[in-house]
Amino acid sequence: MRIGELAVTVGVTTRTVRHYHHLGLLPEPERRPNGYREYTLRHAVVLARIRRLTELGLGLAEVRDVLADDAGRDLAEVLEELDADLARQEAAIRERRERLRALLDRDGNLPAEGPVSPELAALLTGMAHGPESPMAARDREVLALIDTVASPESRQRLMAALGSAFETPAAVARAHEVYALLDALADADPYDAEDPRVDEAARALADCLPDSLLSETDLAPGLDDSFLRALYADVAPAQAEAIRRAMRMFTERGR
Repeated sequence: MRIGELAVTVGVTTRTVRHYHHLGLLPEPERRPNGYREYTLRHAVVLARIRRLTELGLGLAEVRDVLADDAGRDLAEVLEELDADLARQEAAIRERRERLRALLDRDGNLPAEGPVSPELAALLTGMAHGPESPMAARDREVLALIDTVASPESRQRLMAALGSAFETPAAVARAHEVYALLDALADADPYDAEDPRVDEAARALADCLPDSLLSETDLAPGLDDSFLRALYADVAPAQAEAIRRAMRMFTERGR
């Protein structure tokens, strides 16, 4: 057989055949006196086996192991590894589809920060019931970041802990009052350490934070001190000072 005939017989392209030659997967055939390769039934058998193995999902390096006489791994071992890997992919795809379905089932009420987890989507929906606030918008972005880097278990615990801050209309109203106090500090004099509005906003924020957060202090290990510095640098100095004071008050409350 010529290379084109071999490719048609097995259902691959001539380019694929040449690639397998280059990788050493398919033995080079003998050449006729005129220089053309002469493929035999044995080449077709090997090429068909390569095709079957790649269609199962094996990489070409794994195919090489299967075909090699001294590979030290038999086909059953390779296929068991492949099956376990496919099972992991299947579970991951199922989880992603469940997350997508949970978001789609919200009847189009998706947060602007999405796609996010269903837990955060529910929390952001509660946060949205109030006047628009630059600090609230920043909080939503930070929560979306934490939603990405935290483990699924940590994310569920954090969203459950934060949920009480927005679980009733009164709680939502109180939270937006805090945002208004923080927004008012955007243009405050950063050198006025005695500005009473800073302490007022700090106390309001500390009071608004639910006690359930006290036990959830390490939910996103990737968010270290450098993240906090970046967070403070992203807001006005007076706002950063109010948040720092609120965190100190909140920590003291748990002691």
